[in-house]
Amino acid sequence: MSVNGRCRLRVLSPGLAASLQDAGRPGLGAFGVPPSGPLDELSFTLANALVGNPVGATALEFSLVGPRLLVEGAPCVIAVCGDARVEINGEESDAYRSHWLEPGDRLSLPRLRSGARGYLAIAGGFAARSSLGSRATLLRAGLGGLDGRCLVAGDLLKAQETAARHRLRRCDRLLPQRDRRPIRVVLGPQHDYFAPEQRERWLASEYRIGASSDRMGYRLEGPPIQCAAGHNIVSDAIATGSIQVPGSGEPIIAMHDRQSTGGYPKIATVIRADLIRLGQLAPGDRLGFEAVSVEQGEDIWRGRSRELARLLERLG
Repeated sequence: MSVNGRCRLRVLSPGLAASLQDAGRPGLGAFGVPPSGPLDELSFTLANALVGNPVGATALEFSLVGPRLLVEGAPCVIAVCGDARVEINGEESDAYRSHWLEPGDRLSLPRLRSGARGYLAIAGGFAARSSLGSRATLLRAGLGGLDGRCLVAGDLLKAQETAARHRLRRCDRLLPQRDRRPIRVVLGPQHDYFAPEQRERWLASEYRIGASSDRMGYRLEGPPIQCAAGHNIVSDAIATGSIQVPGSGEPIIAMHDRQSTGGYPKIATVIRADLIRLGQLAPGDRLGFEAVSVEQGEDIWRGRSRELARLLERLG
């Protein structure tokens, strides 16, 4: 089967916080630009692989409730990943497989059964204007995607031209949100600002993600952490997953649309492998933390990368 770039998906209803994301803008932190990109890198990558796209092609990320879409112009191949309910022309279908859609077909993603994030990929990737080398949407700066904003009703999502022929694929449902173990972190760089008993209390406590949390940061509600050296430091670099502790004592986890520097001490940083699980959490969800070494965090990521590479090879 072949498709071309004349396919368009008209947005009948946008869902919640739906935005176009690609692999993001790594390496621009020195200029104050965050990386953006998908909150759940695993589900995003699988959705693209199911439609034959290269890793990092532009796909749609949505939160909790997905959009309703009408196919126009030409046939297309799509796939949805995340624990999403998928309906095509009113009939329930499956995530974690690709679908051939014809003009006039209606695709609806009414809700997620679990987790907070779902991904819709289309063969060829979605067309969008590139900003600073990426099509990833950065809402606070109005960069990338659809004029730097979330979807609204009436938008047209256009597929990029592709000459490739496509076969329908499917894969196992991989749902990182089902892993309920604590989020693993590497302590530092300012963990020594906190007394040992404060660090131990933090690691033994449960927190809830606050209602004001978004792609920039997760504000945690729970036992406050007291900082012996004070809660203000000379501003330094923030990584995705950095856990800052402001004067309130309630931690804030820097996410993909984070600022690049900050003046609160950072008690720890989430390891890359667990950013995937973190990205599937929603306001109201609860989480705890477990400290690991840098070497352990790297080993966990290498294992995850090998597992994903084997899966992508089978889908290829």
